[in-house]
Amino acid sequence: MSTNAKPEAPAAAAPKAGIVWIASFPKSGNTWTRTFLHNLLQIQAGEDGAPRINEMNRFSTWDVNRKHYEDMLGYAPGPHDRQAVAATRPRVQQQIADANDGIVFIKTHHALVMDRGHSAINFAVTSGAIYIVRNPLDVAISYAHHLDCPVDLAIEMMATENLETDITDKAVYEVCGSWSQHVWSWTRKPHRTIHVMRYEDMLAAPHQTFAALARHLLFDCNSDQIGQAVDNSSFDKLRTQEEQEGFVEKPEVADRFFREGRSGQWKERLTGDQINRIVRDHGEQMQRFGYLQQGRPI
Repeated sequence: MSTNAKPEAPAAAAPKAGIVWIASFPKSGNTWTRTFLHNLLQIQAGEDGAPRINEMNRFSTWDVNRKHYEDMLGYAPGPHDRQAVAATRPRVQQQIADANDGIVFIKTHHALVMDRGHSAINFAVTSGAIYIVRNPLDVAISYAHHLDCPVDLAIEMMATENLETDITDKAVYEVCGSWSQHVWSWTRKPHRTIHVMRYEDMLAAPHQTFAALARHLLFDCNSDQIGQAVDNSSFDKLRTQEEQEGFVEKPEVADRFFREGRSGQWKERLTGDQINRIVRDHGEQMQRFGYLQQGRPI
């Protein structure tokens, strides 16, 4: 089983080579961040035209692709092969890092935990991480739509310690943990290689927030390039692309991946009991990130 034990973070001051994780609890802005980076890297490379959302794997990848594990294990892992997956995961991550000369961005929803005796994140090949946090009151609504389940069930899952996803025909499982466990695991101790962003700041001040990310990554870019990348990765443009072309990362059960992308939905969609349950489950971490004021959600 997964545990709350947290592996030691990497010692490097800034990413030069190896994996840079784009980490978040599901439905917290991970794909938006990846899209911004995809746009910025394409602009810096002198490529014309806005990138397509289904081409993001040119600049970022996913370590839970089941094919990686099938190649290493010699068979396709199934629901009863979690121990084998956990043991193989560090080697998969090393293989991805070794295949790239510089840094490689990897999307992850892993909490920063030990899983069946193995770290979910292989720090030997890690240069840093970008961590995105979003108000759990809004996450609950987006998560329910993402899973096509009732909001009450999404709230229950978000409170489940060591929560794991399924092994499917496309992906092995991820160890998400509860929302609080996930946030605490990545942010409990500030570290110079882990850049933390709030989803709400990405919405309210996108240029400032993403420019700070670019500086952290030591990207040599100017304000105009940041602005263009922000505009190309706006939620409205992502949603339009999904409507026109589909999105390969959309779960089959979900109606759409890019749904509303705004903050404060909880004020209109959640009942008083649902709000109280989320605050009761996650109040400590909500307080840390400014989602509560004097114990009340804001």
